[in-house]
Amino acid sequence: MTSRFALIALLFCLITTVTADDRKHIVDDSLSAFPFSNGVLVGDTLYLGGHLGLDKSGKVPANVEDEVNLVMEAIKKTVESAGLTMDDVVSIQVHCSDLSLYDSFNKIYKTYFKNGYPARAFLGSGKLLRDAHFEVLGIAVKKSR
Repeated sequence: MTSRFALIALLFCLITTVTADDRKHIVDDSLSAFPFSNGVLVGDTLYLGGHLGLDKSGKVPANVEDEVNLVMEAIKKTVESAGLTMDDVVSIQVHCSDLSLYDSFNKIYKTYFKNGYPARAFLGSGKLLRDAHFEVLGIAVKKSR
């Protein structure tokens, strides 16, 4: 309990010391009309907003594997736009509208990480925006290179 309190106190201190000048908003130009950023870089930490696997027309492809590739490419694009790599991703949350797609998701997901996997939660959800099967969000921390 004490360590949990210490972690919460540390996070509060970090959050309260961040100013608008410390943040870099990562926004895909095709999504600039929406009220969110694809990611927000604060210092060496990138907070990834929810990403969907949409094709160029803004629709979910009929093939689930194509959707997984698109969502992971969107995550990768945001990570790289912030000057980080997929090896910097430390935590991922996958919201899935159909848990029977777990194995299909993992088959493609694991190809995006070469040096170990981030911590991850795979959560069952209700209906997702645009009838997507997956919405993925996470955190990346830039490694000292």
